[in-house]
Amino acid sequence: MIVRRIEEGFLLIKQHDHGKVSGQFADHWLLGGRPGKSLRTAAWWHDVGWEELDQRVKMDPEAEEPYSFIDYPLSEKLTAYRHGLDHVQQLDPLAGCLCSLHYATFFQGTSEPEALRFLQEEEDRQARLKQKMSQEERSLLPEGLAFLRLCDDLSLFLCLNPPGHNQHPWYKEGIHYNDWTLVPHWNNHSELQFAPGIIDDPFPIAIPYQLVNGQGQHIGKGTYEIDVMTKGRNG
Repeated sequence: MIVRRIEEGFLLIKQHDHGKVSGQFADHWLLGGRPGKSLRTAAWWHDVGWEELDQRVKMDPEAEEPYSFIDYPLSEKLTAYRHGLDHVQQLDPLAGCLCSLHYATFFQGTSEPEALRFLQEEEDRQARLKQKMSQEERSLLPEGLAFLRLCDDLSLFLCLNPPGHNQHPWYKEGIHYNDWTLVPHWNNHSELQFAPGIIDDPFPIAIPYQLVNGQGQHIGKGTYEIDVMTKGRNG
């Protein structure tokens, strides 16, 4: 879950719904060249492993708030990661390798034994997949990983901030991608604007969310509807 504290309690966005927004950005991307099918698949499906965990709200008894993707109990989270990576690998081996590389970055510098085992498993997965790739496909991996992280960040920018605001500390200074720093601009609560040459055409995004109170009980739901556009074009 992506968790944001609000006056009534908490606003929750499911990880795979966030992933679908990443995929939409990938489908419309221009800056640095249009991404290939495998890169777009990786963006769309990178968080599919969370689907089962996100079927219910799991509360942190000490913090008295729902667990988020950041602090979810490690063992359950790693199991979800493995299942999701298996799923993406079956869809597209190159996309599976990119998602595996992406998840490995979450644990850089870790000393947690369970996380270290996960890293070794994913290194083995990556090695197996690379053996079946062409040299051209292997050469795409570093840039593909950077692009996947970009799409993840673009979607998280929308999910972690209230519509119309850029207040989350991760993105106050913009979103970094290779030599560029992207600074999306809110025209209002429902329009997000990029400089020319970043996306191809305006497109709508719908982000479903649910509301829970301080005890994790469901109290409502809704959908953010946001139009993504290029400066000077409104569709």
